[in-house]
Amino acid sequence: MGNSTSSAISKEILEDLKLSTKFTENEICQWYENFQKQCPSGRITPEEFEQIYSRFFPDSDAKSYARHVFRSFDTNDDGTLDFKEYIIALHMTSTGKTTRKLEWAFSLFDVDKNGYINKTEVTEICQAIFKLIPKEEQSKLPEDENTPEKRANKLWAFFEKKDNERLAEGEFIKGVIENDNAMRLIHYEPIKE
Repeated sequence: MGNSTSSAISKEILEDLKLSTKFTENEICQWYENFQKQCPSGRITPEEFEQIYSRFFPDSDAKSYARHVFRSFDTNDDGTLDFKEYIIALHMTSTGKTTRKLEWAFSLFDVDKNGYINKTEVTEICQAIFKLIPKEEQSKLPEDENTPEKRANKLWAFFEKKDNERLAEGEFIKGVIENDNAMRLIHYEPIKE
C-alpha cells in the first residue's frame, strides 16, 4: 500500500457497510479513497453533498432534493455526513423497493422529523422531486401529475387520509407497497436512454 497514514477504512465500518448495503468490499474501499481525497475532514457538508448529488442529475435542479436527502441521512443531526452515513445514502437512493428503502423514504418525507408525515410535507417533497425532472420530461407527464401539487394530491389519495390527517411510518410503507403508482410517485427515476 505505501501511504498507510490512517487512510484505510476500519474493519468495523467495512463489515457494517457490507452487511447493510449491496456494495462489494472493493467498491466501498474505492469510495473511501475518493471520500478521503474530497473530504479530508472526513465529513461532508450539505453544500458538498449537493454538488455530489447534482452529478447524478445533470439536466435538472437537484439542490432542494439533495438537501432533503442530506437531512434524512444526517442521523445524529450534526449538520454533516460521515463516510458511513454517506455510503448508506448512496445505497438507499440507488437500490430496489425494499422495506429499508421505504423506511428511508418515510424519513425523507418526514421533513420536521416528528415521526409522522402530513400533506404539507408530501407537497414539499413533491416540489423537490419535480425539480429533478428535466423540463422536456415534465411536459410529457400525465395530466393528473404534471404539477408538484397534483403529484402530491395523487400520492396522498393512496393513503386514504383526509388533508388534515397525518400518516405513521407503517401506514406509509403499507400504502406504497400496495400501490405501484405510489411507489413510482415517491421518487424520480431518470428515464434510461
